[in-house]
Amino acid sequence: MSNQELKQKARAQLGNSLFSNTWMIALLVCFLTSAISGAAGSIIPGIGALLVFGAISYGCDRVFLRQARDGQAMDIGELFTGFTTCFGDTFVLGFLSSLFIALWSLLLVIPGIVKAYSWSMIYCVKVDHPEYTWRQCMDESAAMMNGHRMELFLLDLSFIGWYIVGALCLGLGTLWVMPYHQAARTQFYVALCSEPQIL
Repeated sequence: MSNQELKQKARAQLGNSLFSNTWMIALLVCFLTSAISGAAGSIIPGIGALLVFGAISYGCDRVFLRQARDGQAMDIGELFTGFTTCFGDTFVLGFLSSLFIALWSLLLVIPGIVKAYSWSMIYCVKVDHPEYTWRQCMDESAAMMNGHRMELFLLDLSFIGWYIVGALCLGLGTLWVMPYHQAARTQFYVALCSEPQIL
């Protein structure tokens, strides 16, 4: 799909209105995701964010992915399923993927960015395949993103203007951009799932 089509689907997923119930709930999900990671990092400097990053990222992707597929209202309670049902798995997944990306970045910035995009779908993969190990999630994400990394990069790049406009609105506007961006990335994953993979 083109970026325009993905964004159109993302807006439809969010109710096609900045102040629709779905968009506002999605805003709250994204805000809580950022706030929890930030608070953990403040409480336990150095490792606090790592402790919650995997679980909260998994929960955020789960909320958006389930809503994108069934069209039902977002359930904020599902944001915390990474803590209650699979904390060990999501912690390991978040920790190791962050570690590997950091190590690749030591070579040069570009290899780190490439790996970050290769493994960008690990939590969506975990949502669809809860039985997968961290290695299977990373391998599956890398296989799905093979040949599609630049497409996702350009999709992310297309939101820069939105974030700039949001920042000009006392920074509060970025709160509305975050769920739009997350929904577009979710639609990207859904589109990938419909394509045959070349391993």
